[in-house]
Amino acid sequence: MTVSTQSFSYVSDLVRKHSAIQLTPGKEYLVESRLGPLAREKGLQGPDAVESYVQRYVRGGSAVEVVRVVEAMTTNETSWFRDSSPFTALRRVILPAVAGTDLNVWSAACSTGQEPYSIAMVLREENVARYRILATDINAQVVARARTGRYSQLEVNRGLPAPMLVRNFTRVGAEWEVDAALRGSISFQQHNLLDPPPGTGQFDVVFLRNVLIYFDMPTKQSILARLRRRVRPGGFLVLGAAETTVGVDPSWDRVDVTQGSIYRLRGGSA
Repeated sequence: MTVSTQSFSYVSDLVRKHSAIQLTPGKEYLVESRLGPLAREKGLQGPDAVESYVQRYVRGGSAVEVVRVVEAMTTNETSWFRDSSPFTALRRVILPAVAGTDLNVWSAACSTGQEPYSIAMVLREENVARYRILATDINAQVVARARTGRYSQLEVNRGLPAPMLVRNFTRVGAEWEVDAALRGSISFQQHNLLDPPPGTGQFDVVFLRNVLIYFDMPTKQSILARLRRRVRPGGFLVLGAAETTVGVDPSWDRVDVTQGSIYRLRGGSA
């Protein structure tokens, strides 16, 4: 048995309220798979476990369970150098355009950290002397995990080239740990994209990949509007391959790259 229509609607409303992510009908399987482990932690078993969990614990108004549900439903897929083309564009297009600046990068919705560490490895290989990376996610648990910089053999096998593993990681027992200098170049913190961008100062580059696709049009527009106020004129926005600012926010110009979805905020030099 899948989760009931009533419970799915309740979870969908909860997730939309706290994160603006849209769970459309047909995503009941996602609720089942993401909330199943939470149900089992409560000792609930069998085909009705998730339904019972939602009815007994989530609808009961427990703030702790609400946070756990939202975090479980907003955990996204990630890997090293995911989709590769944004990192090629970082090397060949973005870095030459921002050369000579103290580079300020934001990796939004960073999940367990593979994206910001991938960015840092590129910057190291390109000999960028001065940079800082802010990495954020709505899920406090994955942010805490990312901050440790430790990954299993299975995780490092997902997209991380062997030479980069050797140069940037140390074996610690059964895990691999990002070296201290690379970890120190990244600041991890929890952040909801519905809130103003964190920190101070302006960003030269924002990675916001595979996130906007989950939001409705007004939410996309409000997120991009908040970004505009914190991105340096001429700064870059890196989106997922299926995402665009076209028809959403006219302040961004598409950058002509072979692959990828790269945009530049108007107001800087061409």
